[in-house]
Amino acid sequence: MQNLAPVALFVYNRPQHTLRTLKFLQQNSLAEDSRLFIFSDGAKTKKDEEKVAEVRRIVAEVEGFKSIKIITRDSNMGLANSIISGVSQLVNDYGQIIVFEDDLVTSPHTLTYFNDALNWFRTEEKVMHIGAYMYPLPESVAENNLPETFFYRAATSWGWATWKRAWQHFEPNIDTLIAQFDKAKKNDFSIDGSMNFWKQMQEFKAGKNNSWAIRWYASIFLKNGLTLNPFKSLVQNIGHDGSGIHSGVNDIYNVSINPQPISQFPTVIAEDKKVYQTIKNFLAKRKGSMSMRIKRFVKERIARYFSK
Repeated sequence: MQNLAPVALFVYNRPQHTLRTLKFLQQNSLAEDSRLFIFSDGAKTKKDEEKVAEVRRIVAEVEGFKSIKIITRDSNMGLANSIISGVSQLVNDYGQIIVFEDDLVTSPHTLTYFNDALNWFRTEEKVMHIGAYMYPLPESVAENNLPETFFYRAATSWGWATWKRAWQHFEPNIDTLIAQFDKAKKNDFSIDGSMNFWKQMQEFKAGKNNSWAIRWYASIFLKNGLTLNPFKSLVQNIGHDGSGIHSGVNDIYNVSINPQPISQFPTVIAEDKKVYQTIKNFLAKRKGSMSMRIKRFVKERIARYFSK
């Protein structure tokens, strides 16, 4: 048996989402051979205390893994600090890590994909991140001789893995990161202006978000690093229902999970230009026409109102 990476699951106050995430993780073919570490953040408000307690009751009964360790926080660290702390701890102990949050459902082959990729690219310094999610790219494109997996510049955060050698380059200080960007880098970072990644950096500096993910992507980008990704997603985010602290209500990024195992990895360590263009086209058109945007806005407002 290969040396499997520890699996970190970060949970907070969504019991039903946590149950589904765990159910699908348990169905992974490598689950029973994997060490699972569950990081349970403390309640931020009195209102959250009961749901946090319910989540902790759920994770206390988890089975189906080689070992299970639950790390509970007495106070609220917040998602970003919880992930940064937990990832740093496990990569220092094990040299590698697979990371999930409490709103992700996986393919039965997701853990296999991560572990195979971690082993395959272990010594490739340029490869810094392995993602399991990919946007719902058009099926007609997927059939146009595009690869099963590919390298790309941006890092997705819905199910991912990395090594200690890469995570050591994570820079949490936003000012240190921003100082290294010029106009050209800002454009490249934002996928030729098709995605609001640079805006997310500015919003973090302004205190409007607390994203660890945008800082991790920036850290990779500034090291000229690459991320490995599947063309067809191995994970689906079920948190875009208004229940999450950092998630809205929309279906733009919904996907059908690939039911097949991954059998091929790229042989050239470079960003795939053809896939890059496909992703850029998707991002540029992802919000649709003005009428579609208005309908989505109304739908999100209604969902938010009834979720209160």
